[in-house]
Amino acid sequence: VQLQASGGGLVQPGGSLRISCLASGGPFGDYNFGWFRQKDEKEREFVANINRSGRVRYYADSVKGRFTVSRDNAKNTVALQMNMLKPDDAAVYYCAGQKFDFTPGKFTSDYDEWGQGTLVTVSS
Repeated sequence: VQLQASGGGLVQPGGSLRISCLASGGPFGDYNFGWFRQKDEKEREFVANINRSGRVRYYADSVKGRFTVSRDNAKNTVALQMNMLKPDDAAVYYCAGQKFDFTPGKFTSDYDEWGQGTLVTVSS
């Protein structure tokens, strides 16, 4: 499956942004999906994930209560709704697909497919 992230942009601290990931070329329902982010030259870090049915979701402690991951299996999209954004949330956000696993992973090595990233800037 090919993944294309979109929706990044500039938002003020405390604001909201919704980024999306469109999947194509594969059976969307076979995949768990994750969102990761990368700041400057640091390692890519886990943000949130969602399993194939959408019933199981995990979040990094740093975003819990502020971010919500969702998927629309009819539209082949995964979204990350980000509220109460902080300057520390600024990063390039990547969506990733993990095929045929019961539990969505929290490590980059768990994922088979990656989108190209979308830049989120949080600044006043």
